[in-house]
Amino acid sequence: MTRLSRGLFLSFEGTEGTGKTTQMRILVERLRCLGYVVTENQEPGATAIGREIRRLLLDPEHQEMAPMTELLLMFASRAQAAAQIITPALERGEIVVSDRFTDSSLAYQGEARQLGFDTVLALHRLVLGTLLPDLTLCISLDVQAGLERAYQRNLSSDRLDRQSLAFHQGVDRGYRKIAESEPQRFRLIDGAGTPDEVAARVWSQVEPLLK
Repeated sequence: MTRLSRGLFLSFEGTEGTGKTTQMRILVERLRCLGYVVTENQEPGATAIGREIRRLLLDPEHQEMAPMTELLLMFASRAQAAAQIITPALERGEIVVSDRFTDSSLAYQGEARQLGFDTVLALHRLVLGTLLPDLTLCISLDVQAGLERAYQRNLSSDRLDRQSLAFHQGVDRGYRKIAESEPQRFRLIDGAGTPDEVAARVWSQVEPLLK
């Protein structure tokens, strides 16, 4: 099994129904087949505490949840995952692949909930310091097409999926703002085509970091 001299932190982002989780699974399998030690993380929910927080966040009964409450719960789950999963794995020289990280909060709470990027980044610095992915792969797809795909797969039962089209367009706008401000770290990946075609685009961004 291959460990790196220093760990590598990768994350996947995207609006609902873009196929980001499928692409993450394809990448993880490819890396493991090549002999790399890979640790997976999911937000929110990778830890026992995170799963309890996820239940609160996604419960459709909690429509009254305030944007700041949502943001703080996200960072509570993220802090636990960083302490319990991400940081230890990076210290062991492993590759960490995370289904979402702070970029989600920038897009969902910072942009779509209108809390602002500055608020999210200040909270990130307080909770996580300088911990950020080395590379973020944001699978980009037409927002409405992605939502229709999500509905077809019965993913529309949670609270965030049930938000308006305007909300999800705000999330997409947030991701594009991040891509403009951090082009070296945050890459928009065209999500159109077959899973294998998208995976090839993902791999073209990841492979140089392994050399």
